[in-house]
Amino acid sequence: MNARILFVTGTNTDVGKTVATAAVASAALRAGRKVAVLKPGQTGISPEEPGDAAEVRRLAGELTIRELMRYPEPLAPDTAARRAGMPYLSPAEVVTEVAELAATHDLVLVEGAGGLLVRYDDEGRTLADQARAVLDAGLPAEVLLIASAGLGTLNIVSLTAEALAARELPLAGVLVGSWPAEPGLAERCNLADLPRSAGAPLLGALPERAGRAEDFAALAVTALAPALGGTWNAEQFAHAHRPD
Repeated sequence: MNARILFVTGTNTDVGKTVATAAVASAALRAGRKVAVLKPGQTGISPEEPGDAAEVRRLAGELTIRELMRYPEPLAPDTAARRAGMPYLSPAEVVTEVAELAATHDLVLVEGAGGLLVRYDDEGRTLADQARAVLDAGLPAEVLLIASAGLGTLNIVSLTAEALAARELPLAGVLVGSWPAEPGLAERCNLADLPRSAGAPLLGALPERAGRAEDFAALAVTALAPALGGTWNAEQFAHAHRPD
């Protein structure tokens, strides 16, 4: 099975990575594809609580979910592991899990914690190192960047794109994780500026509070570009929200 492997990262915390992951998963499920979601490491969560992967399944529907590590304090994974006296997460562990999932699924989504360069262990290895390790293992990994819509996002998108390029990690595109109901001038202008900053296409815009939609599956299709299984058109969307 030739699975597509997408590492989902964000420009920051709380930019909508989990809902975005669920949207991509939902569109793939709707197209009849077999989907798996891997959360390598999650912080700020107890063993009994439902994690991000469970939230993806709640929104998207029946799919395979896997977790490798969860840490109780809401900190960077390396700090949370150290403070809890728990094992760090290595890129090799992620490669093993991704390879196993890719053998039996059409799409494997790997949702990171925070941004691309958040550390997972005491050697400073990051989600980027996990993606690089998957590529080095001969698997076709890409990165999907979830960005905020407003002022300040362009700099972080550019920095993330540069970090990806330096590691020869392919950037599939940028997805706006929460498009406001009443976008301001910065949000409207950023529709043209985001793909320029990323050097990659804009692949959709999820409306704010998308996770509360009555029909999440239908919303996902209309908010994602065809490259992610949807019908969203970047040119039409930018035209409809063009600056005055």
